[in-house]
Amino acid sequence: MKKFCCGILLGLSVLTGGEFPRELNAYPGTTPKLDGVISPGEWDDATTFTNTGWIPQFSPATNAKDLSLKGYVKHDGKRLYFAFDVTDDVLYGIDTPRWLPDENPKAHDLTREGFPWFGDEMELLINATNHWVADEDSAGDGTSWQMVCNLTKSRKGGVGVGGLLEGEPRRLESAWNTYRNWILSGAQEAVAKPKPGGHGYVIEWAVNFDPCLEVAPGKFYSPAMGDRKVGLNIALGDLDEKERGTGNFGHFHHEDWFAGEKNLRTHLKQFGTLWLRARK
Repeated sequence: MKKFCCGILLGLSVLTGGEFPRELNAYPGTTPKLDGVISPGEWDDATTFTNTGWIPQFSPATNAKDLSLKGYVKHDGKRLYFAFDVTDDVLYGIDTPRWLPDENPKAHDLTREGFPWFGDEMELLINATNHWVADEDSAGDGTSWQMVCNLTKSRKGGVGVGGLLEGEPRRLESAWNTYRNWILSGAQEAVAKPKPGGHGYVIEWAVNFDPCLEVAPGKFYSPAMGDRKVGLNIALGDLDEKERGTGNFGHFHHEDWFAGEKNLRTHLKQFGTLWLRARK
């Protein structure tokens, strides 16, 4: 589990749907070009959102120039697309040295010992079935997963090149292997680039319905199923100079979450809702 995923195990009752009262709608739209640039008109048909009201895990951001987000979401009938336009005053590993956390000197190893989310990053967490049992986290397969897009390291590009990394639960070799296969096969793709002149970055991210949105055993979402809700969480992580994160795990400065209570936000029941809409 990532960082602080803890909580008291509740009764083994099966529940349906994320409990957090925040939702987004993904409508059909044009297919964007994944190049790390929000081109004019490219995302005009997407639902937009910001990180206003998101839940801080660490130090709250009080200035939009320090950390803020404008996001976009849509689909083209085969893939789900997110874009994240992040304003960030200090880019870790670009404006700062690539310092390491006290908790893990192997944080940048691209192995199960590393911290894929250590850096300036976004995370997507999807519960495609929209079901859970008690306080379970993602299974690490098409039914539920947690993936990372880091600004300065990636599976395909290595340390120094932004992109996708295998997320949680890293303790499960099966999850790690599934995520790696998704990245290498292109089932998920993402491009992360600093903005011209600095002060932020852009991530554009694509998720194939098949094999990444398994809404029932062996069945993957398609618009032919009509409107469908899935569990959703999103994390926005921010490292700055090490001293700015004093007192926080890993010296993270900020980490804001779309849904869920502090320390519990990777539990499936803590997710919000993403509506996959069959038509406008």
